[in-house]
Amino acid sequence: MSSEVMQRIMDGKIIAIIRGISSDKIVSLVEAMRKGGVQCAEVTFDQSSEEAARDTLVSIRKLSEHFGDSVCVGAGTVMTAEQVRLAAEAGAKYIISPNVDDDVIKETKRLGLVSIPGALTPTEVAHAYSVGADIVKLFPAGVLGPDYIKAIRAPLKHIPVTAVGSVNAANCASFFKAGCCGIGVGGNLVNKKLVEEGRFYEITCAAQEYIEVIKSL
Repeated sequence: MSSEVMQRIMDGKIIAIIRGISSDKIVSLVEAMRKGGVQCAEVTFDQSSEEAARDTLVSIRKLSEHFGDSVCVGAGTVMTAEQVRLAAEAGAKYIISPNVDDDVIKETKRLGLVSIPGALTPTEVAHAYSVGADIVKLFPAGVLGPDYIKAIRAPLKHIPVTAVGSVNAANCASFFKAGCCGIGVGGNLVNKKLVEEGRFYEITCAAQEYIEVIKSL
């Protein structure tokens, strides 16, 4: 399963980062993005409370059951091996973290899921990959900039990397040109105000913007 999921992530090149959206609006949101061409959605854990974390699992399960294979659903901000297991049970196909945690990576791989931990330095990138990461998320990409990513890629070009953090439709091409295999996009695509007001067509249009850039590369 992980090889098929990996291929979908690599082919799609963009993962929508869903943070702070309640489970009752999650299906409409992802349907809007899917119509715009975005087919990978990461639902992030809210670590501030158990109730919020539970709602993340409800959202993952809803998306997995509603969309089946038409949307590739993952879990984000995964901080513990237990959360990896819970996300997998809810239907997550890949696990994304803001940091490098050996236990999280190893549990992800044990369960046959795709592992995408977050890293900043060359040492962290190399270590994450040596432990089993499939892709390493360079975060925060907007602070690092494409030049930093290009420099990282020079000696570590065998390690697939994505750019996450302040990535938008205007600058995402520069991250691809720097050597990223994909991008993760949060608030610039998953606009909470638009979701709350039911303006899903505008979210579809925003998704299309990213897809047009990707097609032009």
